[in-house]
Amino acid sequence: MSWGYEAKNGPLTWAANFPDANGPRQSPVDIVPSEATFEKSLAGSPLTIKYNREPDLELENPGLSFKANIKADSTITGGPLGDAKYKLVQFHFHWGHDDHSGSEHTVDGKMYASELHLVHYNTEKYASFGEAVTHSDGLSVIGVFIKVGESEHKGFSALARNASKVKCKASKVSTGNAFDPASLLPNNTSKYWTYEGSLTTPPCCESVRWIVLKEEISISQEQIQSMRDLCCDDCGSTPIPANYRPPLPLGSREIQASFK
Repeated sequence: MSWGYEAKNGPLTWAANFPDANGPRQSPVDIVPSEATFEKSLAGSPLTIKYNREPDLELENPGLSFKANIKADSTITGGPLGDAKYKLVQFHFHWGHDDHSGSEHTVDGKMYASELHLVHYNTEKYASFGEAVTHSDGLSVIGVFIKVGESEHKGFSALARNASKVKCKASKVSTGNAFDPASLLPNNTSKYWTYEGSLTTPPCCESVRWIVLKEEISISQEQIQSMRDLCCDDCGSTPIPANYRPPLPLGSREIQASFK
């Protein structure tokens, strides 16, 4: 693999092969709530999340993350997306080796143990994710912060239960389980920060409208360990490294908030 998270191929080296990684609207960023701009129109046009149940959840280990592929017609619209409809195609996770590091976005410099990314593409303008990924308005990603607590998260349980089936790199499995992606969302999805950014992994295309939810979810120690046990090699002996990209400069961009 030409990129990764070790010193020899980590985030500081990505721009050598993926020029967008040095662009002006890179993600993630540190969110400073006191500097975010309350945008009344976001509250007036609520973000609408319409996720449908996957009849047979497919999980995958691409080598550097834990991913679920989505086939059902699950969409988001409203909020910063306006009338455009964006379709969910996959979700994946980033995490660290301890409970104090792992999220890609940070809030006032605070990092969470993990971060969930629900990846959507603009179906109003583009025929596929592949077409949308290189356009400035092509994608929208919902980010959900994850902390570690004492109780298991009901929505995450099916993922943790099946994670060992994709322990090795390039493994993929149909779990036979129905799954509702909405079960991974916090109770309150009306409060969020939003800004124009990029994919946080190569090729780091600057095509993402980020929607980072304020309220986090909590999973158990055993549940997060199910991801830390995944491997980045074919034989399952080398754990996936801490797979988060550090925050990048916000520059001249503005972070808007849907709440005061």
